[in-house]
Amino acid sequence: MSQRQVLQVFEQYQRARSQFAQAVADFAARPQSIDTLRSAGVVCLLRPLLLDVVPSIRQTAALALGRLADYDVELAEAVVKAGILPQLICSLPEENRYYKKAAAFVLRAIAKHSPQLAQAIVQSGALGMLVICLEDFDPGVKEGASWAFGYIARHNPELSQAVVDAGAVPLLVLCIQEPEIALKRIAASTLSDISKHSPELAQTVVAAGAIAYLAQMIPNPDAKLKRQVLSALSQIAKHSVDLAELVVEAEIFPVVLTCLKDSDEYVKKNGATLIREIAKHTPELSQLIVNSGGVAAVIDCIGSCRGTVRLPGIMTLGYVAAHSENLSMAVIVSKGIPPLCVCLIEEHEDHIKAAAAWALGQIGRHTAEHARHVAVANVLPTLLDIFVDTCSSEDLKVKAKKALKNILQKCTYLPALEPLLHEAPPSIMKYIIGQYSKDPQASPSKTVWILFFCLIQPDTVSFGICHNSF
Repeated sequence: MSQRQVLQVFEQYQRARSQFAQAVADFAARPQSIDTLRSAGVVCLLRPLLLDVVPSIRQTAALALGRLADYDVELAEAVVKAGILPQLICSLPEENRYYKKAAAFVLRAIAKHSPQLAQAIVQSGALGMLVICLEDFDPGVKEGASWAFGYIARHNPELSQAVVDAGAVPLLVLCIQEPEIALKRIAASTLSDISKHSPELAQTVVAAGAIAYLAQMIPNPDAKLKRQVLSALSQIAKHSVDLAELVVEAEIFPVVLTCLKDSDEYVKKNGATLIREIAKHTPELSQLIVNSGGVAAVIDCIGSCRGTVRLPGIMTLGYVAAHSENLSMAVIVSKGIPPLCVCLIEEHEDHIKAAAAWALGQIGRHTAEHARHVAVANVLPTLLDIFVDTCSSEDLKVKAKKALKNILQKCTYLPALEPLLHEAPPSIMKYIIGQYSKDPQASPSKTVWILFFCLIQPDTVSFGICHNSF
């Protein structure tokens, strides 16, 4: 047998391995083929190919495993149970960029499903290898590693801390300074996932100098990048006054207000969320937002969008108004009440209505003047209808009742209360009675009607009010 014949056998074997790996990778990209591949034991068949002498076969096998693990949690668990993770990462520093990207894809596909699978990746020692990938010269390798870190960190504080302990944060901050937009997006998203869990984790991101670089990217024309940048800043600012002040000191105002007019709905939502997370902390931070024109911009945003995009803007108005009489009046002067009333009527999701009801209650709870501004917008009958509606969720009913209570306890403008007289249940009527009992100008007919109500109701609060007044 000639040397050529011997070599032909090896060449055929190599072609067969390559064809098998490529075919499986192609099939794994089609959901209808997954069950057949699973029943054929594809994971165990791909495992030895990760140690193949041919680089292209190794990377194709890794790609196939990534697609399989990405499909569902059972296949991801099968990859882990087959002992593939140590094999996958054992020679990662010496591999070419294509294999590194494929390996990072496998790790991310496994990590996304559950904290338990993400923990398995941590225990396999993969984080150290991913850090090496973050230092690679190829932007695609860095992107893959950043993505894997993000899927690990997002689950819980412990996994996020593991990412921090591996030394990923300073390298991620370097990644957001790279020229490639895709790498900037993923790195910013991962920093957001790390920051969201606790003030300590957010402080780690801040200590690496992330805020300044994130703030500089707010005006970037790429909508997907702006989404992630705004999200990361929101996750930092939400934890404490100090962290919120650090974000503000990066001079995000007034440039962040332009995001509220963006054509991308997620940019609008994330921009409003960032403003909300700053506004909630202190009157001083809310005043800064008012001074920069932020309240008017948020009101315009609420009026220009629908659904959950409105929610952070609605809550921003509530937080600003809650802090003080002056800030609440700033919301009123900026014409914030009408769009909140519209949200109560237009929106179908109860949690959005609940937020609008809460915000209106915060606006109207300060003084008689504040309550009158809310009442004349004819919001009280709407809140009452929501409260008595059996289809309303319990949370919505609680928020509507609380808002009614806040407004009615301050509202001395009786014409706005008249529509409620014949509809309000006793739990609301007692607040209306309280206002009529304070007014010497109340008509005799209303006085008699209210007295009759008090006498037939067992509510001791209502009876006490009437006893003292009449």
